[in-house]
Amino acid sequence: MADITQFKAQMLTGGARPNQFKCIIAFPGIVSGGGIAGPKMEFLARAASLPESMVGDIAVPYRGRVVHFAGEREFQPWNIEVYTDNDFVVRSALEDWVNKIQNASTTNGILEPLAYQTDIQVYQLDRNDAIVKKYNFKDAYPLSVGAIQLSWDMTNQIEAYPVAFQYNYWEPV
Repeated sequence: MADITQFKAQMLTGGARPNQFKCIIAFPGIVSGGGIAGPKMEFLARAASLPESMVGDIAVPYRGRVVHFAGEREFQPWNIEVYTDNDFVVRSALEDWVNKIQNASTTNGILEPLAYQTDIQVYQLDRNDAIVKKYNFKDAYPLSVGAIQLSWDMTNQIEAYPVAFQYNYWEPV
């Protein structure tokens, strides 16, 4: 039977902490204010996730039973939550990015994916800020810049909003 000492021996360096991370987003050159927003994002991305890995299922009926085969890899949107500061630099850059992909008033947009897609990195850090795991999201762009809830009852907190990114695939580095 395992005991606490054996468990602790497996939990090297005290275990990974979910609050030790950073997100690096190099905004594409088409985004107004992206050069300022990118460095700020490292500090204002308040919540993120490490990516899910999923292989699709191909279910084939055979003589009254279903036989399963591995399908294609699927990559779900990647979601983060971002703090708002009073200059709105990050939110404005994200809104401009979405607008450059498709302009709300004209429905025109950037045609070349290389112009609106970028790579995004998410780092899991240890308690001394050393990188212990890195993921690279390839060819990412924002799908949605979420709502900011405003309310007279919301005191003693800082505004935050969700952002969903689509990407072609992720890879661990």
